[in-house]
Parts: sequence; C-alpha cells; structure tokens
Amino acid sequence: MKKKCVYPECDLSLQSFSVLEAGDAYLDNTSKKMSIFSFFSGAGFLDLGFELSQQYEIRFVNEIQLSFLQTYRYSRRKLRLSEPTFGYSVADITWLLEGESFARMRGLVEKAKEGVAPVGFIGGPPCPDFSVGGKNKGQHGENGKLSGTYVELICRLRPDFFLFENVKGLYRTVKHRAFFEELKAKLAKNGYVLTERLVNALSYGAPQDRERILMIGFQKGSERLGFAPETVIDRFPWERHARKDAGGIKLLPWPDRSPFREGVATLAPKGVPLELTVQHWFEKNHVTEHPNAGHFFKPREGLKKFLVIDEGDDKKKSYKRLHRWRYSPTAAYGNNEVHLHPYHARRITVAEALAIQSLPRDFQLPATIPLSDMFKTVGNGVPFLLANAIAKTIAQFIVKKGG
Repeated sequence: MKKKCVYPECDLSLQSFSVLEAGDAYLDNTSKKMSIFSFFSGAGFLDLGFELSQQYEIRFVNEIQLSFLQTYRYSRRKLRLSEPTFGYSVADITWLLEGESFARMRGLVEKAKEGVAPVGFIGGPPCPDFSVGGKNKGQHGENGKLSGTYVELICRLRPDFFLFENVKGLYRTVKHRAFFEELKAKLAKNGYVLTERLVNALSYGAPQDRERILMIGFQKGSERLGFAPETVIDRFPWERHARKDAGGIKLLPWPDRSPFREGVATLAPKGVPLELTVQHWFEKNHVTEHPNAGHFFKPREGLKKFLVIDEGDDKKKSYKRLHRWRYSPTAAYGNNEVHLHPYHARRITVAEALAIQSLPRDFQLPATIPLSDMFKTVGNGVPFLLANAIAKTIAQFIVKKGG
C-alpha cells in the first residue's frame, strides 16, 4: 500500500487523513515513554510541554487550521524535534469519528497500545463559545460542539488517560457547567476516573494571569497504567509542580500605573517576584533579537492613542498597556484586543507574545503565515510552563502508581 507523505514538502491544504497507516509506522514497543495523540494542537505549546518533560512522545497531531499546523511543524524543525510517528491530520476532528477514518484512528491507537507505556490524548477544544468575552453560545455553538466531539473520541478509542483543557467559563457559568457535568458523566460511564482543577498560569511561573479548567481522566482496568486509579484519584498531586498560589501572588505590592515614557528605563521594584514580570521574560527570551521581533501590527491610525495610555493601564477591554514590572493579563490577541508595549509606542511583537506565553527562547513562528494567524495561534496556546508542569504531574502520578 502506498504511504501518504507526512513531511513538510507535502501539500497539506487537502482535507485528507495525511498520516501513515498503522501497519506502516515503526513504533518501538519497548519504549517507556508514553504515547501522546494531540488534538486541536495549534502551534503545539501543550505538546511541547509534554514532550520536553522527557516522559512522552508525540505520535499523532490533529489541527484543522493549516497555518497553525505549518507553524507546529516549522517550530519542531527549529527545535530539532522528530516528526510524530503517525504523522498529521488537517481534518475536522468530527471526521475522525466517521467510517474509514475512524477505523484508521482505531488502528493507530491499537498500534500504540501494543507498547508497554500508557497512551494518552491531550487537547483543548476551541473555547469562544464558553468564554464570557467570546461568543458564549455554549454547547450549541460551532466551537462548543467540539468539546463533545473530543469526549466522544476519547470514549470510543479509550486511551489510558486524557487531558481536557478549556476556559474557566465552562466551569463557572451555570449554563455551561451543566454541559460540563454531562461530559463528565459520559466519561465516567465509559470507565474514566476524573480529577479537575481551575488553575492559573501564574502559579507555574508564566508571567501571565491566565485561568484555565483542566480535567484529567484515567481508564479503569488499564494494563499499561498498572494500578487502580479509582482508589488513588483523590491523591492526584495537583500542587506538586505549582510554585506559588496565584491568589497570593496577586496580593503582592505590584507597581500601579505610571505615565508612559518612550524608551525610559526604570528600576525594578522590591517585594515582587521579578521572574513573573514582563520585563524579565523579554530579557530572558532576547525578544529584540528573536526571529519574530519584527512581526507586529503597525497602525494606520491611532498612534496618538499609543502615546497617552499609561504604562500598566491594562483594565480596558482593548488597548491594554502592559507594565514592565508586572505580569501580563491573559494573552488574548484576537477579537480587536490590542496589547501595547510597556515603554514603546507600538503593539507587542510576536516574539514578546511568545515570551509572555513562557515559551523557550528558541521557539519561533514561520514568517510565511499571516500576521493575524501568528497572534491567534500564540494567544490560543497553553502557556508552556503550565503545560510542562501538568505533564510532569501526570507522569509522576502514573509512574508512582498514584502513590
């Protein structure tokens, strides 16, 4: 059977299942690294957090947005990471539940399950339909439906564990919470033991106030897990890799607003963790020398507005000016939300946005994709340090068999 190409020179514009057949892919079944199937992968921030924990290998990647998938592959090449064993899919995730494509997916998962290590699904379905600041259409919105589709895929393919990530609106808004409870009930009915937590990226070292709901499930009776998760799930160590409580961090004496002064240096304040400040991460990631340093929106109008907004005035819906000696508000760069540089009269660059998402310095986006897609995929991603911490927590829970 002819293999479908999965390498960068291939045409990924077709809505096709561009992966290897299960029988054609080489898989080292003696590897102790856990296999990961990634969905709604975006630029791969969540995947990178798992992979760089050294406990997992990315086997399969699904992302419907072509420019995001191009970014995913480009960044992996720059970081010298290998291609996923089973390749990529640019199809709508609902297509993976249908006919021949589902049979292929099942074959890939079964192939991975031949190994000694557990198999996991990770993904954060698009969230505008559950976001108070977004469409707020809930489970009936086009994006909202994808949460149900992801859960259906989990229930039918039965990975040993999974991670589900979404906005806090799914957790806190009454009408969305009912849908979330339905998803949990379905997962429980299909043999999954669940644990959930509302987390903040600040707690894990990212310079950003970003709350997300995380739900993690483990399959009862899984031979690869080697323990009964239902007997130890209440001991899941959510706090093991959290550095500090976000609530306590916010109570520290952070500096308030100050008049905008173009290019003027200021002294670092005392009494706050500098490693959580925007300025620290700009310096840490060498943002002025980064390949994406020149990628930012240049206004046709509105420059005067850039000159009068105070440093640290980030409470507006848009035109938020960051403070160099504070953490950033949630990195959301779509829907007309504009974030301004603390001490330059411009919007932040892609390089600066990547730093706020706590990405490694060498992570970069290709210059060939549209600028709007660059900011969208950065804003959609899970902060790297949060992803990495959760990956380590899951791995340690499994390796120690819940102990």
